[in-house]
Amino acid sequence: MANVNMERRKRVMRRSIRLGHCICDPKKPCPCDLFKQRDICLCAGERLESPTGPVRLTQLVEKAGCASKIDQAFLKQTLKDLPAADDPRVLVGVPAGDDAGVYDMGNGTALVQTVDVFTPSVDDPYTFGQVAAANSVSDVYAMGGTPITAVSILGFPVRKVPDETMYQILSGGIDKMNEAGVAIIGGHSINDGEIKAGFAVTGTIDKGKIVTNAGACPGDVLVLTKPLGTGIVAFAAQIGRAEAESIEATAASMTALNKTASQLMVKFGAHACTDVTGFSLMGHLAEMALSSKVDVEVVWDEIPLFPGVLDYAAAGILPGAIERNKESCGDRIVADESLPQETVDLCYDAQTSGGLLIAIAQKDAGDFLKALHSEGISAAAVIGKVAGKGSGLVGITTTGTRKIPSSEPAKAIAEPPSAEPRPEQLPVKSESEEVPCCSDAASPSRPEGSDIAQIKAKFTDFLGAASSPHGLDAYTKQAMSIALSVAMRCEPCLKMHLKKAKEKGFTQDEIDEAAWMGISFGGSPTMVFYEQFRNS
Repeated sequence: MANVNMERRKRVMRRSIRLGHCICDPKKPCPCDLFKQRDICLCAGERLESPTGPVRLTQLVEKAGCASKIDQAFLKQTLKDLPAADDPRVLVGVPAGDDAGVYDMGNGTALVQTVDVFTPSVDDPYTFGQVAAANSVSDVYAMGGTPITAVSILGFPVRKVPDETMYQILSGGIDKMNEAGVAIIGGHSINDGEIKAGFAVTGTIDKGKIVTNAGACPGDVLVLTKPLGTGIVAFAAQIGRAEAESIEATAASMTALNKTASQLMVKFGAHACTDVTGFSLMGHLAEMALSSKVDVEVVWDEIPLFPGVLDYAAAGILPGAIERNKESCGDRIVADESLPQETVDLCYDAQTSGGLLIAIAQKDAGDFLKALHSEGISAAAVIGKVAGKGSGLVGITTTGTRKIPSSEPAKAIAEPPSAEPRPEQLPVKSESEEVPCCSDAASPSRPEGSDIAQIKAKFTDFLGAASSPHGLDAYTKQAMSIALSVAMRCEPCLKMHLKKAKEKGFTQDEIDEAAWMGISFGGSPTMVFYEQFRNS
């Protein structure tokens, strides 16, 4: 073959075969499946062709954005016995649980250092690079510091997505760091199964003007500078349920630097600050309250939200990171009993490149908010107050002015026109994914590989795609499957869908209601048919 060093291939493969393990992936035998199928030996330095064309980054990862981070409770439990730095020059270190570390350089100046890495929260590579940069410098801004240098960190699945994707991610990060006045002076990359990006950032700060998360005082007002909901919107986009307006609004917010908000909070003498990221508004606020030895309260109706977030919550589009955050800090949150669970859940949404949460004296809050608005930070709002000295409790109250919408399914976002999807972009069927039973009703009459077998396979794929959740969620489609099975009087269909419905948590009343929809179309014979299998 052209461009293949056969001597090197034979040498490497002999070594692998003798060991019984592929030398570039010990979990695989030699020869591996790739070699058998495509005559390529990666261990011998041979390369796969890089894919080309557009790619949706959030479809390539399990958890999007800061939802990919390890939860707060696990971190605290696992790391609690690690020794702290025994150095008097460490002004803010690991035990403080703050946004960044601070190290005294003498002469009244200190270094602020932080690192942040996560998976894509948006589909566009260039935008993701911007988000990664804005999120990484945010921890320095939260301390009141000025970021000056950064080192990039990148995980990338080489040859599994287009090479251009890596270039665009780094290009977006560089442009955003330039906007922040930060010099990128190096970087590190690894070949990883999922895309990840971030930066280790170093900044400077006046030793006498450090803003920590531990300085909130009774009577302070709580100001949040960006809306909530990036995690919910990212999850909605992953499952094809996000509106374009939501996606555009969160992308614009996530790429916006917290630089101006930081400078203004220092100017107006803020007492405490933290940026709201993966641990959620509740997680970061609870940590601020605990570190400051105060109790706080927020007014649910005053918390700014991105467009569509209330609708997604009402439709049950709430990512798993919410539950992990609730487990981490939920014992310190006291919510008004009149608040629906969905509204409380929103407060636990993991944010990516979220806003600053600032505690400032009430007398300065009005002027501070006006200054934020005049600088274009229009979403900034007073969301609560420090109630008094306490043990770190967070209360969520309501004025009743904001209502949760009815639980109508959110509309599916239209797929943008693009080139034919590549294999890695296509949905992968899991064992639990619903494929209509009728696709398996008959076996092909010819061997696999024949025209009939191919027709059957394509029809089965079509049925699987039709039954997968898109504009309608999986629960609704399961109910429809029961109704259709009854209406069509398909015995194997009904048995299978009754079983699946019970596995998904359907009550008997819900199953009966779905069945009677089918009976209403099929008449008395379908009623008799259903009663035969109702309890099967």
